[in-house]
Amino acid sequence: MSEQIRKVLYISVDQWRGECLSVVGHPVVKTPHLDALAADGVLFKRHYTVCAPCGPARTSLHTGCYLMNHRSGRNGTPLDDRFTNVAREARKAGFDPTLFGYTDTSIDPRTRHPDDPALRTYEGFLPGFTVGMPLPEHMANWIADLKARGYDLPNGRWDVYKPRPGFRKPADRGHSFTPPVFTAEESETTFMANAILRYLSVRRDENWFVHGVFLRPHPPVIAPEPYNAMYDPAEVPIVQRKKTPEEEAEQHPFLKMKIAALAATSGVDEHNPNNAVHMPELELRQMRATYYGMISQVDDQIGRLIAHLKETGEYDETLIIVTCDHGEMGGDHYCWGKEVYFDQSFHIPLIIRDPRRVADRNRGRQVGHFTESVDVLPTILEWLGRPIPDQCDGRSLLPFIEGASPPDWRTEVHYELDFRTSPNAPNIDPEAALGIAPDECYLTVLRDEHYKYVHFVSLPPLLFDLKNDPYEMTNLADDPVYRDVLLTYAQKMLSWRMRYVDRTLVNFHLSPAGVTDGRRRRAWSAV
Repeated sequence: MSEQIRKVLYISVDQWRGECLSVVGHPVVKTPHLDALAADGVLFKRHYTVCAPCGPARTSLHTGCYLMNHRSGRNGTPLDDRFTNVAREARKAGFDPTLFGYTDTSIDPRTRHPDDPALRTYEGFLPGFTVGMPLPEHMANWIADLKARGYDLPNGRWDVYKPRPGFRKPADRGHSFTPPVFTAEESETTFMANAILRYLSVRRDENWFVHGVFLRPHPPVIAPEPYNAMYDPAEVPIVQRKKTPEEEAEQHPFLKMKIAALAATSGVDEHNPNNAVHMPELELRQMRATYYGMISQVDDQIGRLIAHLKETGEYDETLIIVTCDHGEMGGDHYCWGKEVYFDQSFHIPLIIRDPRRVADRNRGRQVGHFTESVDVLPTILEWLGRPIPDQCDGRSLLPFIEGASPPDWRTEVHYELDFRTSPNAPNIDPEAALGIAPDECYLTVLRDEHYKYVHFVSLPPLLFDLKNDPYEMTNLADDPVYRDVLLTYAQKMLSWRMRYVDRTLVNFHLSPAGVTDGRRRRAWSAV
């Protein structure tokens, strides 16, 4: 690797369950390109997003802050402009960080005029990025491309994911087996990869920083041929849930509310008429099989990007990161989406390939320590030789990549969920359903090797014994035998929050000596 040439390919996918990689032993999903990247890099097996859904998760990923500090907790909650982020920090390192896709950033309204149209969407772009090709929910650029190819899409985004008319579905396949009208070569996944490749094609001898965001495997659950038929629904793993939704809902009032809201909807996603809670087993298995097909298509397109870097000689100059915003319930516990306290919503992939020689002896490692999405920004910045901002709650992962295991590394993982009512999710009203105030719609999770503790502001807590109950079926919070365990984990939760709550200026002091930093015992200077 040339010391003069530094490149970063920072890929984020959307709604990808952490176990859905063949390299970690998934019994069905095949991801050969990510497997190869993991074999030449480092895979973090116990990696978790620290919050959900999309906007909050990406905010934590890009700022290195826990939700309790950045407080952009819902899709549409503004992000205070005082926070730096990966794009702003990359600029300090001399890069023009360029985004392909979206970041779902709700900008600080104090920075814009009230009539600015940027204040009418939660799908803004993270300040600091140059937008190479936007692809928010309306997907206008991709829809325009399809129209130029002759597709009739009078309703734009709503039409594009409709099942192909006249397609003859076999009897042993469910609704989501039917492909969309477009081909795999015309899909938004390929369209995104093509845009990135065009950008890279004229930058061989430059430093560059590219953040590519793939929508899939985010719903709607529909995949173009041949990915729709890649996996047999009869072979997908069974869902983890109790015998009936009513029995499942007894676990907690929050879960009861979520299941009831899903059961009340007319379909599981845009054009799939099956009820999310009560769909037949074949339809449930087909949803999972199609979801796996969407994963394989993204894997193929990431493979194209990596192949380009190898063909141009840039592979050994480029830090490659592949991660995700959050997971997907996929029918477990009768839930879909990501706004539930179970691990399926928060366990996500992370693979990092460092081109430096110091990483050579550690290629193919699978790290079993708990890592969090807030660790990604410090990792990038340390690799670029930049200081890590005080706001960051995470730590650099470079020691793992270079072959070490820090002795003081965390032994638990933390994540949070703000579930107050939002105009961007109007079909559920937690305040009314649970009889609580908006600021009480909040939960925090602490999970380690043995136990998982879920704390609500004003609802009962949950406690799971993960060694004996890995799928979180039995809540032990009310069991007298586990009273001391519950108390211990509540104390650990409180200590974590006290340690990491916003501390932007707490270590600075003004005195006759000027501004000093108590952690460094020296005079302070702005960076």
